[in-house]
Amino acid sequence: MSSKKLGAGVVRTDRLLMDGRTIRYYDTQGQSRDAVDQREAETQPQIGEMRLDALNNEWVVMAAHRQGRVFLPPKELNPLAPSRPGFLTEIPESDYEVVVFDNRSPSLRSPEKDVKIPNEIDFATPPIPAAGKCEVVCFTSNYEASFKDLSHHQIRTVLEAWRDRTAELSTFSYIEHIAPFENRGEEVGVTLSHPHGQIYAYPYLPPRTEKMLKVAEDHKTKTGRVLLDDLVTREIKDEVRVIARNADWVAFVPYAARYPFEIHVAPIRPVPDLAALDENACENFPAIAKEVLQRLDGVFDTKMAYIAAWHQAPVRTGRDVLRLHWQITSVRRAPGKLKYLAGSESAFGAFMMDLWPEQSAQQLRDVRI
Repeated sequence: MSSKKLGAGVVRTDRLLMDGRTIRYYDTQGQSRDAVDQREAETQPQIGEMRLDALNNEWVVMAAHRQGRVFLPPKELNPLAPSRPGFLTEIPESDYEVVVFDNRSPSLRSPEKDVKIPNEIDFATPPIPAAGKCEVVCFTSNYEASFKDLSHHQIRTVLEAWRDRTAELSTFSYIEHIAPFENRGEEVGVTLSHPHGQIYAYPYLPPRTEKMLKVAEDHKTKTGRVLLDDLVTREIKDEVRVIARNADWVAFVPYAARYPFEIHVAPIRPVPDLAALDENACENFPAIAKEVLQRLDGVFDTKMAYIAAWHQAPVRTGRDVLRLHWQITSVRRAPGKLKYLAGSESAFGAFMMDLWPEQSAQQLRDVRI
């Protein structure tokens, strides 16, 4: 067992699960974490492989062992609940604030030896081990809660966990990009209803990040400025798409939104990643995070399915041009209606929007909190 003091009075305590995976408790109340995982030991799955899709030079991870993972269990069989007599879960303790542990069925996992992504890739590029990390982040032990229901204190603790994992994963030689995200709702593929998110740490730059980096580099070469800084400045100046703001953060519907309800939340003082946020930005994040998610649920007075993903600079490149921001997208366009990613979007990546971003922003602003 090891412990580490973080910001905001958070203490991280590390323990091992029955199969050797690490579980990290993030606490603020001086808890002692000494519970032992009593489940029978099992063997972790072997590392998968990455194959190159030569039509567009994109990596695809093959992780067939994930077919057997838990799928929408009932509340009483929730594997992310604290353990209790007669039911042992992924969390050996009888309570917790925030925990992060290595995924039991990871798409990416730590390699046994160094893995190098080829610099030159083409039709003949062979498969390579699916190196990386996949971690689960439990926001609260309360099964009934959503992120928007958490107290400011709890959100701040979750943020500290995200920051800690970003800083530590950045030191791994085989990691190139770190992506914390949350899926909420069966409409976006959730397989566990407990309020939680994930962190994927990739050995390469995901396609969208790679494209964003190229566009940002071109903008810097052309103007001498950072692209996201200019976009945030434009949104603040235009005002019409801004839905919330405080001293350190601004939330807005982007000028060219791809989804019926899409919200970007960016720090006023730009930073490359979560670990680089200053104390003021950390302290003021919970208020705006809670507000934007309350507004999202309030549009149709229903639990909106969404994906909330942190975009940040890669570990070793582009840190002078890519900036941290939180992107929340929902596929719900009206009560009982979803925006399906059909032919144009799924087959060609060409998005078509049937709602003006300014309309979406007004609907979000009109929600009474």
